[in-house]
Amino acid sequence: MEILYEVHNNLYVNLTNRCSCSCTFCLRQDRDRMGNSGSLWLDREPTAQEVIAEFARFSREDYGEVVFCGFGEPTEAFEVLKEAAAFVKSEWKCPIRINTNGQGSLINGRDIAPELEGLIDTVSISLNHPDPEKYQEIVRSRFGIEGYHGMLAFAKECTKYVPHVVMTTVDTTITKEEEERCRKICGELGVIYRIREWEA
Repeated sequence: MEILYEVHNNLYVNLTNRCSCSCTFCLRQDRDRMGNSGSLWLDREPTAQEVIAEFARFSREDYGEVVFCGFGEPTEAFEVLKEAAAFVKSEWKCPIRINTNGQGSLINGRDIAPELEGLIDTVSISLNHPDPEKYQEIVRSRFGIEGYHGMLAFAKECTKYVPHVVMTTVDTTITKEEEERCRKICGELGVIYRIREWEA
């Protein structure tokens, strides 16, 4: 199984194929790999020990960051994520980022933001759209509109425990006016707003 893979000089961790969303733009719809990875569809979810063992195949000096982001929402495998992140933090001493839909607290049935303290350096959350109804049309969360509100609440909570909290939209997918509304939301939450390039 492809548990670790390289993209943009970073090492990515593929923990799960589960996701609380079924986004209309999801790259999984027309590809099974990223960068020079093999197929990111997992036969089963790896254990924390299996994830940790994979790091022996790679050299810390080659990567700027370890990113929990595969073909699924990483907080769906939150206990494994925390154990693997603790290993990276203690052994690799490497910056750690989570790319997430921001619905991790809804997924896990509790506020998980405090559990990120000391483990995660950056949380990057897909904001996607400033309007709750349009957001739900795009991401098709199993939590419905609550997915939007839960995502914003998670971002706000993360600012208490994680040094860098970023919310993103993808350029060309929303209007400039909608981008400005997203920028305002991020300002109110106290997080960084970033517009990502579309990956074809």
